[in-house]
Amino acid sequence: MTALSFVPVSSGGPWNTYLTQVERVLPYLGPLSRWAETLRRPKRALVVDVPIEMDDGSIRHFEGFRVQHNLSRGPGKGGVRFHPAVTLEEVMALAAWMTVKNAAVNLPYGGAKGGVRVDPRELSRRELEKVTRRYTSEIGLIIGPDKDIPAPDVNTNGQIMAWMMDTYSMNVGAASTGVVTGKPIALGGSLGRVKATGRGVFVIGREIARRLQMQIAGSRVAIQGFGNVGSAAAELFAGNGAKIVAVQDHTGSIANPAGIDIATLVATAQRDGGVAGCPGAERIDDEAFWDAPCEFLVPAALEGQLTAERARRVQTRVVLEGANGPTPPDADDVLAERGITVVPDVICNAGGVTVSYFEWVQDLQSFFWSEDEINVRLERILADAFRRIWETAQEHHIPLRTAAFVVACTRILAAREERGLYP
Repeated sequence: MTALSFVPVSSGGPWNTYLTQVERVLPYLGPLSRWAETLRRPKRALVVDVPIEMDDGSIRHFEGFRVQHNLSRGPGKGGVRFHPAVTLEEVMALAAWMTVKNAAVNLPYGGAKGGVRVDPRELSRRELEKVTRRYTSEIGLIIGPDKDIPAPDVNTNGQIMAWMMDTYSMNVGAASTGVVTGKPIALGGSLGRVKATGRGVFVIGREIARRLQMQIAGSRVAIQGFGNVGSAAAELFAGNGAKIVAVQDHTGSIANPAGIDIATLVATAQRDGGVAGCPGAERIDDEAFWDAPCEFLVPAALEGQLTAERARRVQTRVVLEGANGPTPPDADDVLAERGITVVPDVICNAGGVTVSYFEWVQDLQSFFWSEDEINVRLERILADAFRRIWETAQEHHIPLRTAAFVVACTRILAAREERGLYP
């Protein structure tokens, strides 16, 4: 495996997780494996200083990142997260997973990701806007509708994207709605985008259930993370007869084996900013969340959460990765030994980037689709992509994650080979 010399990389960190996943796919790439080093090296990594004047008149500096991992198949595409633990290594890994994700779903994008090391909860709205606008200006030389298109991620939303779009537009001297996706509808956003990732998790859950002869109705679902992804997935599973039996977020963990009322859960999260005080559910220890018996476990928070130790304890049949990189390779191995099916992030949470693609297309042609059209197109693309990955897994007798990388990396490296090297 290759670790870049200019980046401090932790042995159990996300970049090494990605590199291990690449190693496992190499035997299935045939002649294209001569290009494999392309997968291990980000094309471009930008680290920027983000200085702002705080409301009290003091000056604070925040560190920002934008990484473009691979652009062989099209412009970069990937979110921006605001989080106090953001690092260059993390953003590199997330950009690489975006490269694989876009290729797995066969979207005409490369992979990119960005972030600012900041806790947005400690900022006023005015300070948050300043951070967003300064960060956008600093990375403006490498983003654009035909270069790299950011989107929301952890702790960012439609308002952040609106500020990013406006800042970029002011700097180039023309309205550029296609520079970001996940925008408010009034600024060229797409219907269905907010819940697209969670909808994708449900769609893929339905597809794997059909192949494993499982029923959604009556099944038990445990969800870690109750933001846009976890809440939308919970609503769809509950709406199709499943029981949400355990939920964990930054405020705590709750459980009810008989099922948590989804309307009450959503209302509590909106009112309190978290699920911990939800009526009709018992407060449990955070580690006990991983012991909840269920058919579907949905890690939809941050990377690295489903550790090997937790993988030995979980009582589930299927893991649906709503987050990026929640399952390290050693945990993957444990789950495989236990006969638990893991549906990897690069297909399971690809609903968000798929509808981001729809938004980008709509912006470029100034013609917008209905939400029903969006959802139908989303389900068709995800179902077709999953079918290809499932067939690849069956053909080679490999896990779904490796199969997804086989499909994606074949497309990426074929594009690299056909383009050749310049000069």
